[in-house]
Amino acid sequence: MKKLNLLLLAGAVALMAACGPSAKEKAEKARQDSIRIADSIAKVKAYEDSVAAAQAAAEQARLDSIAKAEEAQKAKKK
Repeated sequence: MKKLNLLLLAGAVALMAACGPSAKEKAEKARQDSIRIADSIAKVKAYEDSVAAAQAAAEQARLDSIAKAEEAQKAKKK
């Protein structure tokens, strides 16, 4: 009986080891992970670029507003 249990246990361990992912599956998973990481980096970069563009536009609008106010003040003084 002990030999049968040992044989079944060894078979179960061998079966569990054989059920793991193959080298091809591991390579595909690594490729998919690198694509996912690259996409995430691209999204962050696009977000940072859009924030920088919005900040630049807001700064330009502020400067334009200041310039208009100064022109209006000069016009009043004349």
